[in-house]
Amino acid sequence: MTGRDAARGEKGPTALARWVTGLFAPQVLVIVLPPAVGLVADGWPGAGWGLVASALCGGIPAGVILAGVRSGRLDSHHLVDRASRTRPLLVAVMAVLVTLVLLASLGAPRLLVATVTAMLAALALTVPITLRWKISFHAAVSAGTVVVLAEVLPAAPTLVAGMLIVATVCWARVRLRHHTPAQVAAGAVAGAGSAWAALSAFGL
Repeated sequence: MTGRDAARGEKGPTALARWVTGLFAPQVLVIVLPPAVGLVADGWPGAGWGLVASALCGGIPAGVILAGVRSGRLDSHHLVDRASRTRPLLVAVMAVLVTLVLLASLGAPRLLVATVTAMLAALALTVPITLRWKISFHAAVSAGTVVVLAEVLPAAPTLVAGMLIVATVCWARVRLRHHTPAQVAAGAVAGAGSAWAALSAFGL
């Protein structure tokens, strides 16, 4: 039985954990968040800027990961094996950095620039850590996303719902034995803290 066949046969909590892991994967959140922020910040023109950010920040790393999975160099698009994370993450750092320079220089909405800055700050904090210890990127990106969304949506309900989602993501990663409780907790703190710091630097 292949790993895919085994996954199809899963039921109950493990199947739910795998579904949560896929739905709230870092690539998914990084692609979805910028257009939403851009739309709130500057209407449809802002959403257009957000799509540019999605294509660069999310699309390029996702493409590299997909190519790695198809070639057998990577275990899955979740990068379960810590040793295989270095190249895709460096690509992500470069993509986000280029996006930030592009958006800032061409006059994209300030809130969107702050959002991409938060992405870069999270990577700057978590990438060095993951070279030695498997910090959870699922937890980091989901927590950072909640902090950003709390800036553009009603803060209290967004934070309450967001914390429940982040807790569920953390549970899923531990349930699948891809991370320890300490690794998901560290990821959540790193993601939320770096997003808050980036937004604060922009006066938001």
